[in-house]
Amino acid sequence: MIIQTTCTPASLFSGERFAVTYRIYGTEKEARAKAESICIEQTVEFPAECVGQGTIRDHVFGRIESFERRDVESFRAVIIYAVEIAAGELTQLLNVIFGNTSIKPGIRVERLDLSPSILSQYKGPRFGRAGLRELLRIPKRPLLCTAIKPMGLSCDELADMAYRFALGGMDMIKDDHGLTDQSCSPFAERIARCSEAVRKANRETGGRTVFVANVTAPAAKIAERARIAKGAGAGGIMIAPGLTGFDIMRELAEDDSLALPILTHPALQGSFVTGPGGIAHGVIFGQLARLAGADATIFPNFGGRFSFSREECREIVAGTAEPMGHLRTIFPAPGGGMSLSRVPEMMETYGKDLIFLIGGGLFQHGPDLVENCRHFRKMAENME
Repeated sequence: MIIQTTCTPASLFSGERFAVTYRIYGTEKEARAKAESICIEQTVEFPAECVGQGTIRDHVFGRIESFERRDVESFRAVIIYAVEIAAGELTQLLNVIFGNTSIKPGIRVERLDLSPSILSQYKGPRFGRAGLRELLRIPKRPLLCTAIKPMGLSCDELADMAYRFALGGMDMIKDDHGLTDQSCSPFAERIARCSEAVRKANRETGGRTVFVANVTAPAAKIAERARIAKGAGAGGIMIAPGLTGFDIMRELAEDDSLALPILTHPALQGSFVTGPGGIAHGVIFGQLARLAGADATIFPNFGGRFSFSREECREIVAGTAEPMGHLRTIFPAPGGGMSLSRVPEMMETYGKDLIFLIGGGLFQHGPDLVENCRHFRKMAENME
């Protein structure tokens, strides 16, 4: 049976398309067949031979814009899609980009080239690099961030830690990503006490340290926790879109009544990037983080306890800054096993526009946490 388009006018489609670059593994014949399959799978998900001539075939099907060998084991295919099929929704845009194809092996999303009308639908980061620098009054040097941890400490103990971090001159102090609403440190109490501890330290030092609350939570509680955090005096929020979804982060970023900087955490996103398929590091931690409104993107630093390479980290940095219409550039925030001894090496790789995220390394440097932070701060100031 052939499906004919009789009621959908071609005038509903502008002709504008956005592009997704895929890396496809296999022989040339296999890769070409996979590329052709993507065009159908990511749009109509219907036998192409059963669709007659007309609007669906002309406008809804994906199209192969280019196909070329990438290396000895894979090919690069650029596939373009009508902007209208994304429906102005981030969830559907992600569905078109990778949706069902993510279930198939040997295919990786390498790059997004979003068209002007797609980009115009998203506000993106509220602060970005320039806005965060202005907020914290740090015009040149790298920003410094750390996390209160480990899980199991009381609110009083975590607040005392936050106070000492702030006394030592850290710019941002965040919840560890595993701290949510556990009985040992309930969310509302923890945020109130840690925010007040940071304010106390700021009064004593004249600093502008901010506390960043982790609002990753069940869907119905995320916005509520973000408002509790703001009401308690938190200066930013953190969310893990791999757990909650990218669109809830977009909602928080675009909420003018909230208007707080957002850090995105990579929890559960590793499965997208660590295999030969999935989504490239620069796309998920760079381009998509910006599209969904993050002001800084946290990811594992090369050479730490995770598997990211130096080149993959550079790819993320490129994704945080490459032109994407009006979307602001954002801070890369490498962490995960970082030590003070590695700061020079990281500067060589990332430059000055980054957030140094160091946790356990601050405790390992010496017995005095405040002095350890001051030492870290001096290192950063010497980089101006």
